[in-house]
Amino acid sequence: MLPRLTPVVKNLLIINVLVYIAAVTLPQFVPDLSMHFPLSDRFSPYQIVTHFFMHGSPRHLIFNMLGLFFLGPMVEQRIGSKNFLIFYLLCALGAILAHVGIDFYQYFQQDVRSFAPVVGASGAIYGVVIAFATLFPNTQLMLLFPPIPVKAKYLALAYIAYDLYSGLSGAQTGIAHFAHLGGAIAGFLLIKYYFEKARRV
Repeated sequence: MLPRLTPVVKNLLIINVLVYIAAVTLPQFVPDLSMHFPLSDRFSPYQIVTHFFMHGSPRHLIFNMLGLFFLGPMVEQRIGSKNFLIFYLLCALGAILAHVGIDFYQYFQQDVRSFAPVVGASGAIYGVVIAFATLFPNTQLMLLFPPIPVKAKYLALAYIAYDLYSGLSGAQTGIAHFAHLGGAIAGFLLIKYYFEKARRV
C-alpha cells in the first residue's frame, strides 16, 4: 500500500525533480548549485541551501526521493507539516556542517587542498530515516534488494554502521558519508528532544 502524500513531502519531491531537470536541460541559465569548500573561489553562500535540492545523477535523485516518498509522510503526520519542513532543512544543514567540518580538518591538519563539490538531499533523507526509526522502531519495511522485510530500527542501524565504516575506512569514495552521519545525528537529536515533544504538548 502506497503512503498518502503529505503537503511538505509532495512539494519537496516536486522541487527536487524540477531543480534537477532545470540544471540538466538549461545549464546556461542555472548557477552552480553544488556546495564547494568554503575557502574555494567557487564557493557562494547560496550553495549552503541549493546543494541539497540538486542531485548528481538520475539514480541519486530517485533513491533519495524514494526514501522521502515512503518514510516522509508518516513523520510529517506525526510532528506536523511546519515542523517537518523545519526538521528536514535542519537535518540538511547538520549534514553539510559535518561534511565541511571534516573538510576543514583535512585542510588545516592534513594539508588537503582539493575537495569535490557536494550535491544531494541524502543528509536530510538520513534524518528522515532516523526520525522514522525513532518514532516507529518496530514498523516492518520492505527492502528493494533483496526484497525482505526488516524493522525500521535495524535498517537505520545498518545505514549508520555502513556509513561510519565507509567514512572511517575511506571506502566508497565519491560519497559524502560524514554528511549522511551528520544528517542522521541531527535527525535523531531533533526528533528525540524537540519535535516529538513539541507535538505532544
